[in-house]
Amino acid sequence: MTLPLPLWKDRSSREHQPQQPSTLAKNVFIMAYKAAHLAFKSRWRKTDEELCRHSMSFILHKAIRNDFFQSYLYLLEKLPLVKLYALTSQVINGEMQFYARAKHFYQEVPATEEGMMGDYIELSNTDIESSREFLRKFVGGVGKAGTNRALDCGSGIGRISKHVLLPVFKSVELVDMMENFLAEVPNYLQDKEDRVEMYYCKSLQKFTPAPQRYDVIWIQWVSGYLTDKDLLEFLIRCQNGLKDNGVIILKDNVAREGCILDCLDSSVIRDLNILHSLIEMSGLTILREERQEGFPEQCVPVWMLAMQKRPGHS
Repeated sequence: MTLPLPLWKDRSSREHQPQQPSTLAKNVFIMAYKAAHLAFKSRWRKTDEELCRHSMSFILHKAIRNDFFQSYLYLLEKLPLVKLYALTSQVINGEMQFYARAKHFYQEVPATEEGMMGDYIELSNTDIESSREFLRKFVGGVGKAGTNRALDCGSGIGRISKHVLLPVFKSVELVDMMENFLAEVPNYLQDKEDRVEMYYCKSLQKFTPAPQRYDVIWIQWVSGYLTDKDLLEFLIRCQNGLKDNGVIILKDNVAREGCILDCLDSSVIRDLNILHSLIEMSGLTILREERQEGFPEQCVPVWMLAMQKRPGHS
């Protein structure tokens, strides 16, 4: 609040001609001072509240951006900040909600092929045939990946191991966060179970492949369950787990544009630009990418990307 101009004039002139102010002038000055004080107090209290809200927004933005640094602006277009934070970056009982919600979802999924395919079991054979054909381009032969050992990431009950990897590799290892899925693997693989060297019951954000152990690391329909930050770090760890000429193959749903959060199973669907940027940042180079053919047009597009450690990248 601005003090009345006449008072400021009176005060200024008295600095040169000192004299006792009248009682009326005193009272007017005190009233004006109190009014100004109350006005400023009210204004700053309101500003403090707004700053607190702004600060909280900043904290939420920073947390989400840290986890989804390539995707969060797309996610914010679809969901309010507070809701997005609650679904993704909020930590409750030491666990990030993005991961806790996915684990809760999969506790209700049966350990069957139908469960692994999310009720799209009729697409399984088409998926398998395309994966086999894509894999053949990168294994066996001079300058290609060997056929000794493969790692199946987000393996579930071992559908990819059984139909894609074990027909090519001498042995496989499986990693999945759901213990009941891994427990079903021996029954599902039947006579091929003895070619499984190791089971790892771990989430991929906590899993580190052993150094120079694998000819191929297969990552299918699971990268969307990792934040941008954790997917980037996992890709970096994976390339350290490759043998010479080893290849990482990522197969997943790909958005037509931007990034979409699936609140049902707590996953994200990224577009190719976002995937490319994460792959580039990881130090991998893309050898080839292909879109899955034969799926219904109404399905989210599925892409396969073969990657290898970039020469000279450490």
